Amino acid sequence: MEIYMWWLDLDLATKEWLRENLRNAELPEAVQRGIADAGGPRTVEVAAGAAVLTVADWDFIETQSEFVD
Repeated sequence: MEIYMWWLDLDLATKEWLRENLRNAELPEAVQRGIADAGGPRTVEVAAGAAVLTVADWDFIETQSEFVD
């Protein structure tokens, strides 16, 4: 599912962490849980060795997400 479909449902703390830690390869469990709870990819659904967030997801977070939530 594309990030824009679940970003608005993401809790503020998770959004802030993602913005402050752009392109961080390792996401804390709380952040992964926040993404899954909002409708994003769940860690168990991601193929072995793949990142939870794609390059396109990180691009969205960096350029399209608004800081006024």
